[in-house]
Amino acid sequence: MAEIRAKSITVAAVTVAFGLLLAALSAHTIGRSGGDPSSDGADAPEVPLERRITDFTAGIGPDSGYREPRRAERRAVADAVGLILDGHPDRARPPLADAGFRLRTLADTGTGRRYAELSDRTEDGPAPRGWGRVYVDLSAPARWSVQVPHPVSDADTERLGARVLLGSPGGVLVLAGAHRRAGEDDAADAAHRTDSVFDAVCDELARRGLPGVQVHGFADDSAPGRDAVASTGAGSAGRADARRLAAALTARHLTVCRAWVRGCPLEGRDNVQGRRAAAGHVPFLHVEFARSVRASDTGIRHAAAAIGTVTSRWAKDQGQPSAGRLRPSARLRPSASLSPAA
Repeated sequence: MAEIRAKSITVAAVTVAFGLLLAALSAHTIGRSGGDPSSDGADAPEVPLERRITDFTAGIGPDSGYREPRRAERRAVADAVGLILDGHPDRARPPLADAGFRLRTLADTGTGRRYAELSDRTEDGPAPRGWGRVYVDLSAPARWSVQVPHPVSDADTERLGARVLLGSPGGVLVLAGAHRRAGEDDAADAAHRTDSVFDAVCDELARRGLPGVQVHGFADDSAPGRDAVASTGAGSAGRADARRLAAALTARHLTVCRAWVRGCPLEGRDNVQGRRAAAGHVPFLHVEFARSVRASDTGIRHAAAAIGTVTSRWAKDQGQPSAGRLRPSARLRPSASLSPAA
């Protein structure tokens, strides 16, 4: 009996020790992921990404608040985006945490593609800073970006930006987090300020040679008789892409003012992201859509499809980067967690 009792005690002790070991390993894993199960790319929650984005922007208004970020905060988010593009999401977490951002991995229910979501933690609090979000397609190497500097104030450009992101692989969506009138002295006007998180991220993407398309909206009477204004901003590196875009819009029965052919209103030549791209000879498209186009799902679908004729070409671009640019961003390793409008 004593021998049996001793064996029972030994088995019980081993069982307890094994349980403690599993608990410790579990706690260590949770600690590394920040306690957020969605940060593990293997178990990415499925969400309708377009709706997730429009649910976020629904809280944006002229009085929703904006705080100008410090240079270190802007740099931290931009550096983290670069680390994610290079396949190092774990190294991106500390700088994001320092800037008050979180990193999640989500799967879009429509396309099945996985996306990294970088979001401002203050969005959940009573005083959001309005620094926006970034979405990175993890299914393919990053090849291009779509930029939405004036969500809500340029009504429904956030929907258009989401559609463009989902329409072609290899995209990065940079979404401003405040109404352009939210800050003092136009501090929240992301298209014309270089001291925003939005601009810092766009700068990082341009530095890497990623072409970009920035979407805007205008009131119908700002460009009578026009559905869209297409421009390459301050540069000309995207001229061939702009011609393709204008042709695709025209094929969808939208009237286009081509800024490289004649003077157009709302050409975006003072757009700071466009100026930065021009300085690096990186293709940049500045596209304005009338309110009547953005007011219907059909109009947004046609606009997104036309832009998609350009982004799909960018997505297939496997060539070497131009002189002076860095190499295209690496694929994220599968094992990694990861203008006034009416």
